[in-house]
Amino acid sequence: MHSTFLMLLFCASGLNAPVPEEIEAPPPNIILILADDLGYRELGCYGQEKIKTPNIDQLAADGMKFTQHYSGAPVCASSRCVLLTGLHCGHSLVRNNWENGGWGEDEPEGQYPLPGGTITMARMLQDTGYATGVFGKWGLGGPGTSGAPEHQGFNTSVTVLCQRKAHNFYPTHLWKNGEKMLLDGNEWFKAHQKIDKPLPEDEDYYDRYLGQTYSPDVFLDEALDFIDENSKKPFFLYYPSPIPHVALQVPVEELNQYPREWDDKPYLGGSYLPHPRPRAAYAAMITHLDKEVGAILDRLEQHGLSDNTLVMFTSDNGTTYAGGVDHQFFASTEGLSGLKGSVLEGGIRVPLIARWPGKIAKGSSNDFPSSFPDMMPTAAELAGIPFDLPIDGESLIPMMTTGSNPQRTHDLYWEHGDQQALRHGDWKLVRRRLGKKNQETRLFNLATDAGEKKDLSEERPEILQMMMKRAVSSRFPSPIFPNKALDSLHDQQ
Repeated sequence: MHSTFLMLLFCASGLNAPVPEEIEAPPPNIILILADDLGYRELGCYGQEKIKTPNIDQLAADGMKFTQHYSGAPVCASSRCVLLTGLHCGHSLVRNNWENGGWGEDEPEGQYPLPGGTITMARMLQDTGYATGVFGKWGLGGPGTSGAPEHQGFNTSVTVLCQRKAHNFYPTHLWKNGEKMLLDGNEWFKAHQKIDKPLPEDEDYYDRYLGQTYSPDVFLDEALDFIDENSKKPFFLYYPSPIPHVALQVPVEELNQYPREWDDKPYLGGSYLPHPRPRAAYAAMITHLDKEVGAILDRLEQHGLSDNTLVMFTSDNGTTYAGGVDHQFFASTEGLSGLKGSVLEGGIRVPLIARWPGKIAKGSSNDFPSSFPDMMPTAAELAGIPFDLPIDGESLIPMMTTGSNPQRTHDLYWEHGDQQALRHGDWKLVRRRLGKKNQETRLFNLATDAGEKKDLSEERPEILQMMMKRAVSSRFPSPIFPNKALDSLHDQQ
């Protein structure tokens, strides 16, 4: 969708103006910012009252807020695979977290790698002439594998490749364009520890569980350099921040923007690292991410790129239940059921904000049911790329630029372990504990019951039957991630 414009005629006394020529404007830049485990209501623009997110709130004020947006899956790796390939979890390659090693210092890194030749959003844009860069948490292949970002369409990459390594925000190293990048002042320590009782002083915690180089700061610096280096050409910047995924780690000086009175007891660790002020730390992490968003927007403005850049902000899944995060204190999923790892709304409904000055109306909102598979066709339309690949999504450009809310042509689908969910219109099918004696199948109408409180499966058996058929036809078995309960239904067709 390359727009064109006419050169203005310059007239001067005694001079004849040249004949104007049509000049093709460069296609828009695309910036996709992905938070990690950020809940639906953890931003001020989505109703958060305790955590400060002024830059992201301004992004929403300058653009559009989607109120019914969904992640690709309720956990990291599978959600990111959906995001970058446009295929939901019934068709995608990576359908769950998969580990290449353990938690030791020298264990192999990485999750299940995307195979060579995978058509990712980055490769699609790279092949069209976009400069492509990724800075943050990867999770789709370890070092030296086909899934590493330099083999998946990214010209430039600075990432923590392994999700396990990302549990420590002060890792010993990152990976830059396929090479190990050592971080100054960071020594290895276990990312999962538990203490029996609080340490005498707060400083003792920080001495144990902080380092010198905070990895999100490295990602930001590299992302800003990428904008500087590619300001004269179209670029795709993918910024998958590790924030606010636990462990609770943030520079000490940033904690005091939140009250000490919030934290009447420390988090002693266990599933992740201890922290003396867990609520303040969680809020400060999100505010740190907000500052990073502000820095990216400022750099666009410095280069005069704001008007020709679509900026999108979302999250890979809902709020976590682990690591000292107090979702009830922050009302992180207020009005929704479930958390990370669940196919209920709280596990998969996430923010989506889009800003494109002059194209997207300021302060607008849209309740079109959108999801991660929509991102790839959205990028294709924006870049003017003919798109005829099998896909589970649809471009959001018409919704963004006209505010329209058409009927979806693709169902929304999720599966994770023993869970399955499908949304068709306002109806949502939720199946959990599949293959177990206490398995459940429930039906909800999200138009009147976003909290998924009233099961309508017995009242509306005809809708339930229709939804079950659609769910079965929405997937095919995966030999890499077999799912006995769901695969057996497919075999019965």
